[in-house]
Amino acid sequence: MDFGSFLAAPEIKIKIVTYRDIFQDKAMIENRFGEEYRDRSAILKLDPADFKQLNIKKGDTVILKNSFGKIVVKAEESGYEIPHRGIAYMPNSPWSNMLVSDETGGTGVPKFKDISATVTSAKGEKVTELRF
Repeated sequence: MDFGSFLAAPEIKIKIVTYRDIFQDKAMIENRFGEEYRDRSAILKLDPADFKQLNIKKGDTVILKNSFGKIVVKAEESGYEIPHRGIAYMPNSPWSNMLVSDETGGTGVPKFKDISATVTSAKGEKVTELRF
């Protein structure tokens, strides 16, 4: 073993904003449990600077965790020209919902748009499977 194997992977705090995606919706209609739906849903879109800080590449898996859950998804660069370090985007899906608080503040509506979590590299791990 080398010295680097004892160092923890970089971890950063992020805010996740969820969104709807027409291509994801099409894949869900065709097969909610299919590979295309998973590939379009279990993703996290990050700023290029966050990619560098995490030492990851497009398509690598990352671990997202907070006090409500922990999931593994694939990372993609957001493609936005305006920097947005610390803000990530994720399709609204069963994967993003695993990180949503059950506390609704009396409204009955969970906070899907402002999810706080930490992200770290999960190289070699598979995307979290849905279990029913």
